[in-house]
Amino acid sequence: MELLKDLEYRGLINQVTDADGLEKQLSEGQMTLYCGFDPTADSLHIGHLLTVLTLRRFQLAGHKPLALVGGATGLIGDPSGKKAERTLNEQEIVQLWSDRIKGQLSQFLDFEGESAAKAVNNFDWIGKLDIITFLRDVGKNFGLNYMLAKDSVESRITSGISFTEFSYMILQSYDFLHLYENENCRLQIGGSDQWGNITAGLELIRKSTEEEAKAFGFTIPLVTKSDGTKFGKSEGGAIWLDAEKTSPYEFYQFLINTDDRDVVKFLKYFTFLTPAEIDELEKELETAPEKRTAQKRLAEEVTKLVHGEDSLKQAIRISGALFSGEISSLSAEEIKQGFKDVPSYECKEEEISLLDLLIASKIAPSKRQGREDIQNGAIYINGERCIELDRQMTSEDRIEGQFTIIRRGKKKYFLIKY
Repeated sequence: MELLKDLEYRGLINQVTDADGLEKQLSEGQMTLYCGFDPTADSLHIGHLLTVLTLRRFQLAGHKPLALVGGATGLIGDPSGKKAERTLNEQEIVQLWSDRIKGQLSQFLDFEGESAAKAVNNFDWIGKLDIITFLRDVGKNFGLNYMLAKDSVESRITSGISFTEFSYMILQSYDFLHLYENENCRLQIGGSDQWGNITAGLELIRKSTEEEAKAFGFTIPLVTKSDGTKFGKSEGGAIWLDAEKTSPYEFYQFLINTDDRDVVKFLKYFTFLTPAEIDELEKELETAPEKRTAQKRLAEEVTKLVHGEDSLKQAIRISGALFSGEISSLSAEEIKQGFKDVPSYECKEEEISLLDLLIASKIAPSKRQGREDIQNGAIYINGERCIELDRQMTSEDRIEGQFTIIRRGKKKYFLIKY
């Protein structure tokens, strides 16, 4: 399927500055495009994934993506979509985060071959600008009224915006001009909240070059759920692409719990399944929603893409063990992932009675309640029901010598650490 038609099918086109002109340019051969990622944290999150994968779709169609890490703009702060001023980070922190994000981007883009992607950092050119050059050669191209009319600025006028964040639009525009002149970059893509910054960049290119500028802007919809809330958040916070911040199991669970109303849209957004495959999953969703086949496929495809085949298998294994109650089949590493957020207790005793452990870990509020729970079969040790009042907990009850999982009732899990 032709690239723009595929993007349209997937709902990935929000705004384009010149759709006909862009289509013509794409059809004439390889085009260089870029998208910027400011290092405001040490990892990208799932909300960034849509723009990263859109870059990948362009690359698979034969075009050259530039992944720009904002080592300079990350020091300033983008006011887009923010109600208050960002906290400014130290340069060393921003540099560290820039390197980590650059590494994450390499997971999704191919940096070898004819359409090899290239990672660039805008600190390399913005960091060299002196204030006089910036004001005379760049800033003079921006009218104050023009900037005040942009949504990213206008939305902050009442709450307040510093000159620092006000200048962000000019810096991002300069990025586009620099890449236009030095990398033959003709297209900038970004989320819909970047439309003002992107069109400002096009205006700077037009004013700064003698030739008729052939540059384009393209935005992708911001991902929202059917209930109107922002995609990418869970009870524990953001869903990160870094496995240390959001485990593959948590990542998989977030996706498998997608609402029926959202799953087809997300299959189009985040997977490389064909339209025929997606249509088939949509039909099954309509006829047998209880099977959650579409959600399982979404979780499998995206978890594998972000974390790899082995991590996907591990996430599925943890999910299966928790559903079946066969906890003893899990490894210590899988226990860490699957029980990351359950109440825990560190036991320093080599041997302790089950009843005393229930009290010490506050699984049971009293010995009387603890005895009742054991006698009524409400206590499970590593998935196995225990009704022995005199049960002693020993090293035999520890998974890889590190953990014991105690369940009280049907759903209340507790992690005992040693």
